[in-house]
Amino acid sequence: MRSSITQPGRRAPGEGVRIRRASARDAKRLTRLVRASRAYEGPYAPMVAGYRVGPDYIEAHRVFAAVGETTGRLLGFYSLILDPPELDLMFVADDAQGSGIGRLLIGHLRDEAREAGLAGVRIVSHPPAEGFYRSVGAMRTGTERAAPPAVMWDRPELLLPVARET
Repeated sequence: MRSSITQPGRRAPGEGVRIRRASARDAKRLTRLVRASRAYEGPYAPMVAGYRVGPDYIEAHRVFAAVGETTGRLLGFYSLILDPPELDLMFVADDAQGSGIGRLLIGHLRDEAREAGLAGVRIVSHPPAEGFYRSVGAMRTGTERAAPPAVMWDRPELLLPVARET
């Protein structure tokens, strides 16, 4: 049985973190987070090598950043496209993975999607991230085929249900 009491000196997942709407001023930090991701090393490196999250992208989409409340440090972010509903980007800083930031972002995404009247959100996952998305309730629906030269590998396609409040 797991206790809900946090051990002394340890923080509860998401404690000290807030999620806010990203602004154009965040573009460089978001881009650095994407390009520095260890999840895209080796054969996946070309996918993010020249990737840019620009101010225009941030202004055109629902982009949300998880930041440390006291430090202002960027810990992760996601981008939700409403039509058609899709999680376009989601990244968590390498040293923040395993601390609950991803789950916090998914919870926020679900709230945003629910408020927008969506029943579910499509996710085309980076193959190593499929397990995470399934652990937060996404269900595998198919495979997005490789699209060279941009994407050289097949990717899992999932659907994240958005529970309706009654």
